[in-house]
Amino acid sequence: MTAPGTERELREAIVRVAQALDRAGFCPSKSGNISARLGDGLLITPSGQPYAEMQPEDIVRLTLDGKPDGGRRRPSSEWPFHTAIYRARVDARAIVHTHSLKATALSCARRSIPAFHYMIAFCGGPDIRCAEYATFGTQALAENAVRALDGRKAVLLANHGVIALGASLDGAHAIAMEVENLAGQYLALLAARLDPVILDAEEMERVAAKFADYGKAG
Repeated sequence: MTAPGTERELREAIVRVAQALDRAGFCPSKSGNISARLGDGLLITPSGQPYAEMQPEDIVRLTLDGKPDGGRRRPSSEWPFHTAIYRARVDARAIVHTHSLKATALSCARRSIPAFHYMIAFCGGPDIRCAEYATFGTQALAENAVRALDGRKAVLLANHGVIALGASLDGAHAIAMEVENLAGQYLALLAARLDPVILDAEEMERVAAKFADYGKAG
């Protein structure tokens, strides 16, 4: 899909991704939030609005310090970790935060997801860490998320949910979807009391190198 070019197109893309995640059941009870970098700031979904009713005009523009830059709604209460991630990660152009069922279940057990499948590398590293717990919407949660995302594109938030980041909205969306898929597979192994065979660091490095060229024209 073509990357959004104007602010209006970016607002429309955020609504599109938010509604797709909602339809997939990743954002129960208006949970979760989505943002995309815009110039020196960002656009983020508003606080407490049902995704099915969301319009491009509802998306909130913020500075990287978290200050509203016009608009009619309040930003998501999780804006602190969005702004913190954008400040720490120049590669991040979009962030998707979900409360998807299986990944959130693992987060409530405070379990990271190890390299039991090569697709873990799609999420940016040899595992998907579980960040330390902090109350939602706090600076402490933002700091924990940034720390756990070091060298990664996805993280579980203890007793909370998932953060996925990408070079585009569609990229962040794809990673959030894959985290949920991997969480389901890992939970199935645990439920069956099977011991997953963990791929070693060398193999995960090979897989990461292959993903770096995946989808590029030859």
